[in-house]
Amino acid sequence: MVNYPNGKKTLIKQGIKEPHFQRGANLEDDLNQTNQYYLDLNRANIHKKPTPITVVKVDYPSRNKACIREAYYKIPSTTDYNGVYRGIAIDFEAKETKSLTAFPLKNIHPHQLQHMRSVEHHGGLSFLILRFVAYDETYLLYLKDFDRFLQNNDRKSIPYAWVKDNAYSIPFSLTPPVNYLNVIDTTFFKGASK
Repeated sequence: MVNYPNGKKTLIKQGIKEPHFQRGANLEDDLNQTNQYYLDLNRANIHKKPTPITVVKVDYPSRNKACIREAYYKIPSTTDYNGVYRGIAIDFEAKETKSLTAFPLKNIHPHQLQHMRSVEHHGGLSFLILRFVAYDETYLLYLKDFDRFLQNNDRKSIPYAWVKDNAYSIPFSLTPPVNYLNVIDTTFFKGASK
């Protein structure tokens, strides 16, 4: 075991690092750590949005141990993360799949897609961050490319091969774990297209 400065332990076997997905972190944890890193360096201000709920029943066994027993979603949630980077509103949804062959489209809801399109209509940047857990690979898929797939396909999932060809790989690093701003810098701000 190797102890890194962030307190996480990584297993090293015969010089090969254990796959990232087996280390206990999930995409949301990695993104939250990444966004805190960006905030600490004053590079960007991006946060996870809280899910709006209405609390119906709470148990109070003691003052500091309140436990929500029943709650309902107030309204459908939009996307997972939003903020500002280089003067542009950033808004994105993050999803993981354990599938080896495709990302299921049922994981992106119509109201989320409508919200992402509205963000872009008003000058913001919207995208998906997709992780294929089995391959320990993470991708940034711009909304324009996602929409192109939806317009040209009648499928219920996006094939893994299509994602590899049309999205941008986000290599894992220790600090930050999902450095998606580097991808945005080299693709969106430099005008590159795939």
